[in-house]
Amino acid sequence: MAEKKLSFAIFGNTSKAFNTPQIVEILDYLKAREADIYIEQNFYHVLLKELKKDFSIAGLFEGGNFDVDYVISLGGDGTFLRAAGRVGAKQIPIIGVNMGRLGFLANVTPEAVRDVLDNVYDGKFEIEERAVIQLEADGVTLENCPFALNDIAILKRDNAAMISIKTSVNGKYLVTYLADGLVISTPTGSTAYSLSVGGPIIVPQSGILSMTPVAPHSLNIRPIVISDEAEIKLEVQSRSHNFLAAVDGRSEKLFEGVTLKITKARHTVHIVRVEGQQFFSTLREKLMWGVDTRQI
Repeated sequence: MAEKKLSFAIFGNTSKAFNTPQIVEILDYLKAREADIYIEQNFYHVLLKELKKDFSIAGLFEGGNFDVDYVISLGGDGTFLRAAGRVGAKQIPIIGVNMGRLGFLANVTPEAVRDVLDNVYDGKFEIEERAVIQLEADGVTLENCPFALNDIAILKRDNAAMISIKTSVNGKYLVTYLADGLVISTPTGSTAYSLSVGGPIIVPQSGILSMTPVAPHSLNIRPIVISDEAEIKLEVQSRSHNFLAAVDGRSEKLFEGVTLKITKARHTVHIVRVEGQQFFSTLREKLMWGVDTRQI
């Protein structure tokens, strides 16, 4: 029986293109399996400069203009988030290959890619669904991608004074944060920016979100955990009359007077998980839980 022909869209971090031997090995593997390979245009041109030769692929793409069986992200978690944003509601499974540093999302090492792809072709993998949240400003979708796999952060601008964020959950007033900002995080994002400002680590598929202030004026303001089915409304005031809304790190300047609404998106992000990959083992490995640092 003939092997099913698969198609892959490849995203890459252009600053990681110097890892060309590893990238070429992945491309060679896919070509050997007669896969249709599509590469993000900017990444492709950087690869050409590094390789100093052309290589055959099915095509190039920009933005979210692709329709494939799987997406491969070559880089760190930032590249993975960008790929997830481009996939959007298509729900194409994403394979994250870690060529960065920490790699919570992109947790497949380059050395293990062949084994992971073998499992994909053999059907020996699972799809893990991760919740996504979205941001609207006065009912209008933002210019940039409004969907976040990790977090949405409302932040003061540069050297501006702290901002005031009046916060309501499901129409009920919660508190007015006086702080440098507020991070609303999914379970996936709980090990990212949210963790660095004191937020809790949340197990995936928990069905909750966390709200954590950034450098709050009052020390008795603490993170809070709410249902991911809740509707969060924010009204921001600033002495500079503007502030930043960062959606998975993609920042957009907004002006005070707008009402922000954060809700759970209708779609989820699908991540390829192979046997042996578990959230708790990732915590032990990446955050060094249980490691006696005196012996390092």
